[in-house]
Amino acid sequence: MHIKIQNATLNDVDDILKIENACFSSPWSESSIRESLSNKNSRFYLALADGILAGYMGVQVFSGEGYVTNVAVLPEYRRQGVARALIERVMQNDMEFITLEVRESNTPAIKLYSSFGFEKVGVRPKYYSNPTEDAILMTKEF
Repeated sequence: MHIKIQNATLNDVDDILKIENACFSSPWSESSIRESLSNKNSRFYLALADGILAGYMGVQVFSGEGYVTNVAVLPEYRRQGVARALIERVMQNDMEFITLEVRESNTPAIKLYSSFGFEKVGVRPKYYSNPTEDAILMTKEF
């Protein structure tokens, strides 16, 4: 499978919304996606697997600090390198560190982030809903 990463634009809001709805129990709204895409500090990347949209990743970069907003890969494309390709692209931004939250039960994602050098730096109790769950805070310094 060939994976291509490209920048997302406001024209991609509907596609990002479809991925959000397919991947999350509490997805972002269309207005939240649109607002984030319009933010000058936000960067959104789309992953196309053999030309088909398979996932996306968002990050906000402020003064060299990176904050991952979302990583979402459609279920049928998971464990095929899509998230890895998205993370590799995001890490090309000029940052001193990058941080993210991940559900404590999401072992595959935690393993993936760890493989990139992210380390657990804290816990956000009851951060997620539907179901309520703690978030593991992970950070990678460059």
